[in-house]
Amino acid sequence: MPVAELKATVEDARQRTLALVADLDDTQMSVPLIEIVNPFLWELGHTAFFYEAFLLRALDGIEPLMDGADDLYNSFTVEHDSRWGLELPSREGTLQYMERVHQLTLERLDKVEPDAVATYLNLLAAFHEDMHGEAFTYMRQTLEYCAPDLGDLAVLAPATSEIGGGPFPGDVDIPGGVHQLGAPADQPFVFDNEKWAHPVEVDPFQIARAPVTNAELAEFVEAGAYKKRELWDYEGWVWLNRTGAQHPIYWTRSNDGGWQRRQFDRAVPLQEHAPASHINWFEADAFCTWAGRRLPTEAEWDLAASAVPSANGGGISQTKRRYAWGDDPPVPHQANLDSRSMGCVDVGAFAEGDSAFGCRQMVGNVWEWTASAFYPLPGYLVDHPYREYSAPWFGYRKVLKGGSWATRSRLAYLTYRNFFPPHRNDVVAGFRTCAA
Repeated sequence: MPVAELKATVEDARQRTLALVADLDDTQMSVPLIEIVNPFLWELGHTAFFYEAFLLRALDGIEPLMDGADDLYNSFTVEHDSRWGLELPSREGTLQYMERVHQLTLERLDKVEPDAVATYLNLLAAFHEDMHGEAFTYMRQTLEYCAPDLGDLAVLAPATSEIGGGPFPGDVDIPGGVHQLGAPADQPFVFDNEKWAHPVEVDPFQIARAPVTNAELAEFVEAGAYKKRELWDYEGWVWLNRTGAQHPIYWTRSNDGGWQRRQFDRAVPLQEHAPASHINWFEADAFCTWAGRRLPTEAEWDLAASAVPSANGGGISQTKRRYAWGDDPPVPHQANLDSRSMGCVDVGAFAEGDSAFGCRQMVGNVWEWTASAFYPLPGYLVDHPYREYSAPWFGYRKVLKGGSWATRSRLAYLTYRNFFPPHRNDVVAGFRTCAA
């Protein structure tokens, strides 16, 4: 990657982070202790610490830039709940620390031509910051703050007249075959859990052309599904009884008896043809049981998104796309990414982003739950220095694919594997189904 492009990526990640919190006052920066958020000042400092620890110290052996930074910002030694009791720097002090680390990172790129290792570590740090940027967006939704104003960083979303809308019902037939799951060795950047592409035999299957919509999920809710034990697996039923959920989080009844949902700090009418979002794995699985459907496995989802039909149409070729539409990076008319829309659009939109098999929105709009637990692929190797990225989470978490409207487009390639515990409904996540 050219140095100029690498610098632009690092700079863009930092400017987006700052924009996501710039309008919050000091009271809003102080958040309650709940499982799914971090103190804003802690999370800001943590993103800068990542560059310092995993890039500047690792490559140049510099002395710590802040006394006690490791005891404040190392996410694997500082337990989540203890972060509220830390003596964190003030807002001004945090921003100064971030700026110092940022300038040293850029200066290093100016002075030293990055080799493969330095390029990887710069991208790792920038992509890590991108992930936290998406988390800041989730936090604002969770805390009922207004939508962030990205100002000049925002890229205007295409008009509905240009990208389409409405529903996109029906299934596509996928012939099955031997599919290469995981990242190829020549992919420019991979996280450790994407290593490496390996053959997986996938039987023929049918998968929905689009994610489940709000209208479809409303039928599930109106059928009393949140009270029917037979629809939920054991852990899902435990979650349901513990939380008392009777419908998706953020849904409330409107004055006319229908449904509305909270979008940041506003109640908005339920978008009938938009994908259901902020749905956890238990809810997705229960919907499938109710509908006589099932969630796709990770391999099935990946095949439907990235594979190409064989020349005779009876199978799949050995060609695998980096994105649903091909190998070129996303442009605004192909996928809902980068917070352009600041919310979901109809599942019928973005026909230009269809996969080779005709599946829509396999990239962007909502992350999609799969049936698969998060495990290492054959050939998995722990990455140095970020050894804790994947390994602690194997086993219980579920794999999500595809990215959401809040995901940065540079992270929305198809081999990327997201992973969350099945109870998490603060994530911009939905699902599509397969014929049982």
